[in-house]
Order: sequence, then C-alpha cells, then structure tokens
Amino acid sequence: MASSSSSATEPSSDISLPESGAAEKPQVKPLRLPTAEEIRGQDIWNNCAVRSVVSGVMGGGLGLAMGLLLGALDNPVMQDEMTGKQQFIYAAKQMGRKSWSSAKAFAVMGFVFSAAECVVEKARAKHDTTNTVIAGCVTGGAISAKGGPKAACAGCAGFAAFSVVIEKFLDSHS
Repeated sequence: MASSSSSATEPSSDISLPESGAAEKPQVKPLRLPTAEEIRGQDIWNNCAVRSVVSGVMGGGLGLAMGLLLGALDNPVMQDEMTGKQQFIYAAKQMGRKSWSSAKAFAVMGFVFSAAECVVEKARAKHDTTNTVIAGCVTGGAISAKGGPKAACAGCAGFAAFSVVIEKFLDSHS
C-alpha cells in the first residue's frame, strides 16, 4: 500500500533520468537571424572612418576626464603666498590646461589606433593579435615621431607591447 501512495504523488513520465555517472547533453539554443536594423548598424560600425572618429571622440572624452582629475591634484608652487581665491583660480586654470592637452592626446591616440587597426584588419581579413601589434606600432611611432627615428622606434615597440597586454587582459575578461 505504501508503494501505491508514493506512485500516486510522483508524476509518471516516459523520459528516463540519466544515471549519476552519465553526463547531460547541453541545451542547444535556436539560431536567431539579425534584424535589418542590426545589419545596418554592423555595416555602419564596420566603416573605418566611422570607427576611427568614434574612437577619437571617446578618447578625447577620456582625456578630458583624466586632465580634470590630474589638474585638480596639481598644487601651486607659491601656495603659501596665495589667497584661497588665487589658489582656486590657479587650480581651475591648471585643470583646463591639462584637460585640453590630455583630450587632444587621447583623441589622436584613439583615432590613429582605431584607424590603423581597422585598415590592417580589412587588408588581412583576420581579427587577431597581429592587427593589434601593427596598430600599436603605427600609433606609438606616429605619436613619438617628433622626437626622431629612435623615439619613433621606441614608441612603436612600447605602444605595440602595451596594446597586446591590454588586448590579452580584455580578452580574458570577456
């Protein structure tokens, strides 16, 4: 009688449960095709000019924020001889100068790196670390070219190595 009461409470099913040692099959999700808007958005983003300009603007925004932060930390040399108002004006001017300078530098870096990476990626028809190395080298060399050939080579190597480190770090977190 105990067996009839337990079978009444348990639902009957034709599916057999896997044994404890057997591995379960992963669920397969159905394939979803992109919508027309998603395809258009991808086409726009795959344009190197659009990608470069957006990266330049975002780099400029980051540089602006960095400049504000670093400019606020800059103490005046003659702090003891300045009134509170003079210190505030000095700090505001320093923040403005550093913000503008950093915004320009980060905008150029973002623009050049993104343009170089996009062009190399389209030419090679691959998305891999080699594109990052080449784009980093082009960016570092272009930024430090004013210092001469040695500086350009050092900038190329340094920025390429930095780009690879960032790429590997971001890939490990995605």
